[in-house]
Amino acid sequence: MNIQKSLAMQERAKQVIPGMTQLLSKRPDMFSYGVWPGYFSRAKGVEVWDLDGNRYIDMSIAGIGANVLGYADPDVDAAVRAAIDAGTNSSLNCPEEVELAELLCSLHPWAQMVRYARTGGESMAVAVRIARAHRGKDTVAFCGYHGWHDWYLAANLGTENALGEHLIAGLNPAGVPRGLAGTVLPFRYNHLEELNAIVDRHRDDLAAIVMEPIRGVEPEEGFLEGVRDLADRSGAVLIVDEISAGLRMNSGGAHLVLGLEPDMAVFSKALGNGYPIAAIIGKSEVMESAQRTFISSTYWTERIGPAAALATLKKHQRLNAGARLMEIGRLVQAGWKRIAEASGLEIEIGGIPPLSHFSFRHENALSLKALFVQLMLEKGFLASTLFYAMYSHEEAHVTCYIDAAGEVMAEIRQTLDRGDMEKRLQGNPASSGFKRIA
Repeated sequence: MNIQKSLAMQERAKQVIPGMTQLLSKRPDMFSYGVWPGYFSRAKGVEVWDLDGNRYIDMSIAGIGANVLGYADPDVDAAVRAAIDAGTNSSLNCPEEVELAELLCSLHPWAQMVRYARTGGESMAVAVRIARAHRGKDTVAFCGYHGWHDWYLAANLGTENALGEHLIAGLNPAGVPRGLAGTVLPFRYNHLEELNAIVDRHRDDLAAIVMEPIRGVEPEEGFLEGVRDLADRSGAVLIVDEISAGLRMNSGGAHLVLGLEPDMAVFSKALGNGYPIAAIIGKSEVMESAQRTFISSTYWTERIGPAAALATLKKHQRLNAGARLMEIGRLVQAGWKRIAEASGLEIEIGGIPPLSHFSFRHENALSLKALFVQLMLEKGFLASTLFYAMYSHEEAHVTCYIDAAGEVMAEIRQTLDRGDMEKRLQGNPASSGFKRIA
């Protein structure tokens, strides 16, 4: 494979962009530095072309979950073009934001009001601010990954790695005010006793309980009900982070499928199918507290985000896209299990089907991951140990992908048996967690 233009762009980026890219999950070293193309020239459906003209079927991260329908969806893009033709911004507000708020509340009957942002991390910061304003209290209990803002990274102040069990290890809180230490307290998913202990210790100062409704594992019986009960008994605002799970299982939040009623929920990623938009929805008595604290930004009022979200949600509903995403994900997980057993490799599979992942059970797991990435690229697939389903994925894509992955896993097994892993790797082993890029 020739990826010289792509590699040259990576070297240019290192000189002018700290960390090479704006998103950790898109850094080439998270896959295999020196092999992963890193940059795209265009994308359509499930196909991606790199800067050197190589074409791939994307069976990896689907724009980090943003492109739930597929790349360059014609209906969403048409809605955005119409918004551009009508003017994306003015001294007045766009009516699409009202229509979108009404649609989101109709999809989530427990919610009555909506505020907008444009990215997931900032929308979580907005939600936590509203909750703190509503309660007049500071402490937040959390479970899961919730972005880069100070309120969240404060969990790592004065600790070794409190966030390490919540998706990304090694998140350095440099630059986060030390005065925030002790304001955010972690509990693990399905460990209700940990949340109960936090509530007992901080009942008088607990503003919110923040959690992802589901990610790597299914909720155990009584866990979600227990979280809701502890929120009720403590008075804390229950905030559900749907940035990753939203629109994967249905046309709204995963909490609807799981039977959990929060006080607030936050959406981004899939909401605009690749266009920046985020929504914070909630019960009116909580959301009205947004007027008691200053939360305001010019580009939260532009037209493209709401127009894209309306088109995405309406098409998602019409197609019952959640059912398709779940089925595609199940096929991938079943395929991984089958080919791992056939190759004699041990892997661990997790995640809800549309947000699937596997890991190699091996002492050199990151080298195995890098070799898997490398060999799948040679077969024409963007592939890693993650798979985010898009509506544009068809069973034929899955079949071809699993067939190719089966051949690759067999080759990895042979490489391990020969003991020539270093000789086979053309790039570097995959990185794990957050670290400075050289």
